[in-house]
Amino acid sequence: MSNYDLIAITGPTASGKTPFAAALAAEINAEIVSADSRQIYRRMDLGTGKDLADYTVGGDEVPYHLIDIVEPGYKYNVFEYQRDFLAAYDDIRSRGREVILCGGTGLYLEAVLKGYRLIPVPENAELRRRLEEKGLEELTEILGRYKTLHNTTDVDTVKRAVRAIEIEEYYLHTPVEERSFPHLKSLIVGVDIERDLRREKISRRLRQRLDEGMVDEVRRLLDEGIPPEDLIYYGLEYKYLTLYVTGQLEYEQMVRELEIAIHQFAKRQMTWFRGMERRGFTIHWIDARMPLEEKVEQVKAWWKNG
Repeated sequence: MSNYDLIAITGPTASGKTPFAAALAAEINAEIVSADSRQIYRRMDLGTGKDLADYTVGGDEVPYHLIDIVEPGYKYNVFEYQRDFLAAYDDIRSRGREVILCGGTGLYLEAVLKGYRLIPVPENAELRRRLEEKGLEELTEILGRYKTLHNTTDVDTVKRAVRAIEIEEYYLHTPVEERSFPHLKSLIVGVDIERDLRREKISRRLRQRLDEGMVDEVRRLLDEGIPPEDLIYYGLEYKYLTLYVTGQLEYEQMVRELEIAIHQFAKRQMTWFRGMERRGFTIHWIDARMPLEEKVEQVKAWWKNG
């Protein structure tokens, strides 16, 4: 029996986190809680890389949580994520099963692993007016001046950057009331994928998802009545595909710019994880090229000795 309350598996996009987490879950009687800020949205499947088939191991489905929980267009936030994570965690543990937290959204991971006390942040109309003429580069620079926590890996649109600054300003001037959040003894495992292999997998996966109908997925979301600006807000695939579908980018330009943006996103993720280490987290790195069975056995050994 392990002394750990939780295993967290993280790493950059295309590092193979999900099949690894699912294989481990099948071995230790665990369920998976997603830590992905975009996979929470229903019908946003290809663009978020849900790959739900990865949760089937040996013909059995590993239960997963916090995927497909809200409608597209909703502005879900880290306060809600903490709340929903705790509900899922308590439910899983009440049934005598282990919990694996898996994903690459650094803020979600850190908010759980560190147990940050968070409160809902209202919109600040005056601040938004002051920021409305600024571009993404300047907004990112402003965000970098704050000392508190924010997940800059996900800030790749102007709207998200403005919201991030709004959150930082609120916490700067508002005392944070204590909320009950348990301290969880966590084994944190990072999937370390060599840069060239990561780039190769990202490029191959992007083309595969385009072939599988990612453009049509965005068209369907727009046809549902979701405003283009709401999809653009989610960044990466939804930003560039929406710009293409609405005639603002040519197809080849869209693919080229999107591919560059995903590579940059993966680099920012790694920067975030290294920052976590500087902030006192111990991340046990495991080589992405290691055979899946060996990865699982290595983490089981760490877990049992914790």
